[in-house]
Amino acid sequence: MINLYNYPLKDLQKLLVDKYQQKPFRATQLFTWIYLKGVKDFDEMTDISKDFRDVLKKDFCLCEPTIFKKEESADGTIKFLVKLSDDNLVETVIMPYRYGNVLCVSSQVGCNMGCAFCASGLLKKKRNLETHEMIGELLLANKILAPNKISHIVVMGTGEPFDNYDNVMKFIRIINDPKAFEIGARHITVSTCGITDKIRQYAKEGIQINLAISLHAPNDEIRNRLMKINQRYPLKELIAATKDYIKEADRRVTFEYILLKDVNDSYENAVELAKLIKGILAYVNLIPYNEVKENEFKRSDKERVHQFLDWLTKLGVHAQIRKEFGSDISAACGQLRAKVQQ
Repeated sequence: MINLYNYPLKDLQKLLVDKYQQKPFRATQLFTWIYLKGVKDFDEMTDISKDFRDVLKKDFCLCEPTIFKKEESADGTIKFLVKLSDDNLVETVIMPYRYGNVLCVSSQVGCNMGCAFCASGLLKKKRNLETHEMIGELLLANKILAPNKISHIVVMGTGEPFDNYDNVMKFIRIINDPKAFEIGARHITVSTCGITDKIRQYAKEGIQINLAISLHAPNDEIRNRLMKINQRYPLKELIAATKDYIKEADRRVTFEYILLKDVNDSYENAVELAKLIKGILAYVNLIPYNEVKENEFKRSDKERVHQFLDWLTKLGVHAQIRKEFGSDISAACGQLRAKVQQ
């Protein structure tokens, strides 16, 4: 069966024209029924001929994943495990901000990037998520929030989005489409640990979506310890790709920087970081660490987190401390799935 949630509008048009000899407007009709009207029964799609509705029932489905487990925090954060059709599980998180509801979407089952501090990497990558499975995460989140909806998307959950580039971009084109979810491009952020060729490709997509780069270290020595990807794409290459992205896309980037006690949170580290990103159109998102029992790293003291922000500010770096969510549940990315599947 062909899952209709797998296709951006142009791709669906091509499929229906090439394989089913339908007119291009048929795809627009389907998008309207599926996304704007929320209809799943093909027989209810009354402006589509009965003959083609029979074809749709035979060849297509609107299949969604299910919720396996859900945890709710006192601060309104909702983390849930999504059960896929092959029984694999992925994490999804709803975070309430004053400006809307943000959904953190996973893009892979497990992760092979091997970041030393991350709970997601405790379970190695089994496979990429299909586009329809990422759409399924959003559909489930909207059901949880109904009658409210998700207004912002961050592809920052389990997995490296640029290691599943094509499916992630199809997902983005669907959620951004005014005939589907109509989530504004500037309300969508994709995070990468630093795959430089994909950063450059992303710059040419022609959509004003945001880019976040998981930096977490001011030099190669520390980054090699924290992130295996740095051995393939060291900081010199990553910074060059970031500058190319900014020039091509004309967009500011966000550098994500998890503060780890006695690892990357000293004044010297702040000075190095300021020098590393000097002249780059970017800001730094400082992230208090959610400790993972399976690794050695500790959370920087609250005073040090604020001190590090002060150091960066005085060094001319635009920075902020990211708001924490879900501290009373399985807060770190990957912890809920790891707890269930350990």
